[in-house]
Amino acid sequence: MNNQTNATSTLMATMSKTLVTLALGALLGVAIYAYFFAHSDVSNAADSGQSVGEKNADEPLYWVAPMDPNFRRDKPGKSPMGMDLVPVYQEDSSESVAGNVKISPVVVQNLGVRTAKLERGTLKPIINAIGRVQYDEERLVHVHPRIAGWVEKLYVKAAGEEVTKGEPLYQLYSPELVNAQEEFLLAINAKDKELIKAAESRLLALHVPMSLIKKLTKTKQVDQYVIFAAPQSGVIEHLLIREGYYVTPEKTMLSIADLSTVWVEAEVLERQAGFVLSAMNDEQDVGVKAVMTADFAPNQEWQGVVDYIYPSLHEVRQTLRTRLKFDNANSFLKANMFTDVKLFVESDENYLLLPKAALIRLGDENRAVVQLNEGEFKSVRVEVGAFDDNYFAITSGLKDDDSVVISAQFLIDSQSSIDSDFMRMKPEEKPVSSARVKGIINSLDSDARVANISRGAIEKWQRPPTTMDFSIAETLDLSLFKIGEEIDFTFEIQSGDFVVVEIHSAVEETKQHQHHQHLTHQNQSPKNLSPQKNEGDS
Repeated sequence: MNNQTNATSTLMATMSKTLVTLALGALLGVAIYAYFFAHSDVSNAADSGQSVGEKNADEPLYWVAPMDPNFRRDKPGKSPMGMDLVPVYQEDSSESVAGNVKISPVVVQNLGVRTAKLERGTLKPIINAIGRVQYDEERLVHVHPRIAGWVEKLYVKAAGEEVTKGEPLYQLYSPELVNAQEEFLLAINAKDKELIKAAESRLLALHVPMSLIKKLTKTKQVDQYVIFAAPQSGVIEHLLIREGYYVTPEKTMLSIADLSTVWVEAEVLERQAGFVLSAMNDEQDVGVKAVMTADFAPNQEWQGVVDYIYPSLHEVRQTLRTRLKFDNANSFLKANMFTDVKLFVESDENYLLLPKAALIRLGDENRAVVQLNEGEFKSVRVEVGAFDDNYFAITSGLKDDDSVVISAQFLIDSQSSIDSDFMRMKPEEKPVSSARVKGIINSLDSDARVANISRGAIEKWQRPPTTMDFSIAETLDLSLFKIGEEIDFTFEIQSGDFVVVEIHSAVEETKQHQHHQHLTHQNQSPKNLSPQKNEGDS
């Protein structure tokens, strides 16, 4: 029994020593591994040129607001719009220039990036205008009687009727015409050549037809009613008489419009008027060419030129009124028809031309993406002037032989503008807006002068309550910002950042307001409410 007990004790002692040995070995292995791992990290950092504690290439440099690249923070958070901040990584070496975007050839191909080289040339705008057909006023004849009388018979019945030169228009009875014929017969009977010539001239001045004068010479009989014929072929534009009317020389009886040629008045927008004016001032032999089409004749075109520019704009539409002349031998074009007019203008001035597809319009500024090198691009601000259907004239921002992106430029521009040198506000401009609101201070970074504040809703901007970081103006004392305190503060938007410019304790503001109301109430109370002393009171 004793021997069995001794054996058991010996076995237990041996196992204990073995377990202790194993534990010490494990601890030693962990220590050696930790020592080796730590030194390996330092060695790797040294080999890669990175100091201990420096950010790796795959770590974000900073965070920006998705809608405003100028809003930057050194840690994740919310943007002023309540959106999550987006991390920005170091894409290339430290030699990269602000605003430059480098894209691998594979990505360039996948995005479908295409470029075009800038060239100099002339603009050839095609100006679209709405035209309205009118009578050629140089071929418009107004018919007046040369003597007072009565319209006995009218040979045309309505406006728009076609008439031929020499065709009867109306028959007039006039006592003065009868007297003029009798004077002519008296001169003939007297065989006085001078009187005959004078009487004949008077009849011609009264528009008496020559045929009637020859008939009068032959028959020696006076016509009581004289027929007057159309002075030219055309259509009746205005018919202002009827049978039985008494007319006088100042009365316009009718008008005849010749439709062999017509005028078309085309209205040009004010911003395009400069092209037409400069082309007309050049005194070109041909002038501004024009092509006219119409919906009522889809397969027909009329060729013409700008014949005249009116000296004033349209009083309502503020458009430049131009006049064109077209042949209309078949009388197909009628007055007051609407047509489509294209004016072909070519300027002699030599411009630096930017393809229209390359221009990025941003409301208050224009930009274009320039190719610096193979796979390297940058967005630049440009100023444009005149333009046509294909090009803009560059006045500043680009130079000859620059290559610009004409497809996928919006993607490159959005990336380039993140760290480019575009200024959101001019130095002399004031902050665009400010607001006063209540909030609670959550944290304060004194070194960065940034406070995290949970602000209330801003009604004038229709913004709900949110928690965000605010920069602190240099003029404010940081001791005013106490964590956990409710404040009443004013902030301004400066260069895309939200800056606290004024701060008050909400509790103190409430106490001061209540104290002010109390003093106001006391000052407004009647002064004669205090008890009056009676005579004899001490």
